[in-house]
Order: sequence, then structure tokens, then C-alpha cells
Amino acid sequence: MKLFRLFLLPLLLAASVQQASADALNLNQISAYLNSITDATGRFTQINNDGSTATGTIYIRRPGRIRFEYDPPNDALVIAGGGQVAIFDNKSNQPPEQYPLRRTPLNIILERDVDLTRANMVTAFEYDGTYTMIVAQDPKNPEYGNIRLMFGGPPTQLQQWIITSGDGTKTTVTLDGLDTQASPRVGLFNIPQEMRQRGL
Repeated sequence: MKLFRLFLLPLLLAASVQQASADALNLNQISAYLNSITDATGRFTQINNDGSTATGTIYIRRPGRIRFEYDPPNDALVIAGGGQVAIFDNKSNQPPEQYPLRRTPLNIILERDVDLTRANMVTAFEYDGTYTMIVAQDPKNPEYGNIRLMFGGPPTQLQQWIITSGDGTKTTVTLDGLDTQASPRVGLFNIPQEMRQRGL
């Protein structure tokens, strides 16, 4: 199951982000909003590259930690913590697939200090009168893929992201609100602990 691989609608690169509508969020505002999110929980709906869908609960503890728990009958689990991303599949008795978080576009919003104004980080900007949308990438490693973020408000709220991986596969995650007053326990993001609990 290839999570985090998202579809991406084509966007035209804006000649200048500063020329966007005054009602649109600017990159400093978006960066400040993302940096304001420390602990959060919420519900999500995911659309995978093959068109299949799943729902579940998301837990966030920035920097660097996120957990996707999927609703039955989908028993998969995705954890980012300790600089790694692990994909657990209960249908397998094998250790989870793991790879470095920094090699995924999701790292962009989980970094300790999100700064979308960095040169070559934002490659597209769009405002449709209601939603502000940007496409961001690791400017040093564009081959890792990109993340398309959609924000609504006021107040500013992250409503959706679409990740396109380096090989072009895509997945969409739509959030049904984030409770930023919640405090997910640290153990939720401990990959070795999860492996021990599963006898892996």
C-alpha cells in the first residue's frame, strides 16, 4: 500500500506571489500558521493513487511526528517519528517499510521551522476567491516530489494536502478539522515501540 502518494492537478506558476489577491494568504502567513500547529488531532479522508479511499484519525506532534490510524476494515498504520516514516500492514508479519522523513514532501510541513519563502520552495500559488493553494518542494531535492496545500478561512485552516512522490504517484488527504488543543501522547509516534507491541 503506497500511502503518501498523491494526485496533483496542474497549476500554473505565478509570475509573482506578491501579485496574488489581497484576500489570499501570503507565504509568511501560511508559514506562521503551520508553525503555530504543535499538537493536533482530527479526522481525515484519503484518496489513493488507484482511486481507492480510506478514512481515519490523524495525530500530529510537530516537529517531525505524525500518525495515521485507518478505520476498519483497513488495518494499516503510518507513523512518522524519529526521523523515519514507517508503514505497518497487519496482513504481513514482516517489519514495516521504512524510509527517511526528510525524503518525503510531508517533511515540509513537519519541519521545526517552516519557511515557505525560501528560494525555489514554492513552485505554484493560486487563489480562487475562497481557498489559497500552494505547491511546495524541498528546494535542494526537488526529486523527492512535492506537496500541494489548500487553506481556507478565516480563521486560517489547513484543509487538504496532495502529495506527489518522486515517481509521480499521488494521494490526497482531506482534513475534517484539526483540534489543536489536543495533546497526543508521545508514544503514538514511537516506531520501535509499535514494532514491539506487534511482535515484529
